[in-house]
Amino acid sequence: MTIPMLPFRILVFLLSCVPFALLVFNIVTGSLGPDPGQTVTETLGLSALQLLIVTLLMTPLARWTQWTGWIKVRRMVGLFAFFYATLHLMAFLQFILGWTDLWATFTKRPYIIFGSIAFLLLIPLAVTSTKSMMRRVGRRWKPLHRLIYPAVALAWLHFMFQARSDIAEMVIYGLVVVFLLGIRGYWFGWYSLIPLRAPRRS
Repeated sequence: MTIPMLPFRILVFLLSCVPFALLVFNIVTGSLGPDPGQTVTETLGLSALQLLIVTLLMTPLARWTQWTGWIKVRRMVGLFAFFYATLHLMAFLQFILGWTDLWATFTKRPYIIFGSIAFLLLIPLAVTSTKSMMRRVGRRWKPLHRLIYPAVALAWLHFMFQARSDIAEMVIYGLVVVFLLGIRGYWFGWYSLIPLRAPRRS
């Protein structure tokens, strides 16, 4: 399988921008429904979760298709996921919980705790995503970026705990996450799912 890399990067970039573009269009046209703040927040958060799952999918796709192009766009997709997660957090504070007494806010409910931890885990991944930071971090870069595994699991729990009567969509996302983590563990050894391994003591 051979696809020109530049057009593929542009395609992935444009597809990653689609949720944001649609959201802006709905805001401009007033098509957000009776609770615009809730719609904006949920849309941004769901986009972040979807792109995190797509990021996990890149390695299996590269393995199945024997094409490394998937790996080359993985960082971009991951940064888009962080972008949407950041906007989701801002919208969550602006439209739903407010900006006062943040500590009490973020320790108030389980779904908020799960979402907050997931976001905190994504921060070092975004910060160390550049080539210069990869060189600085060195051998610790790969173990550090395994934080995406607990991050995506916690992001899913964040949404699952908010689901009310219709949880079918979140169950499907959960099954996809379990499948992707499961095949990753099967291929590379279950220890690879551990974010950081403690050094051995002599």
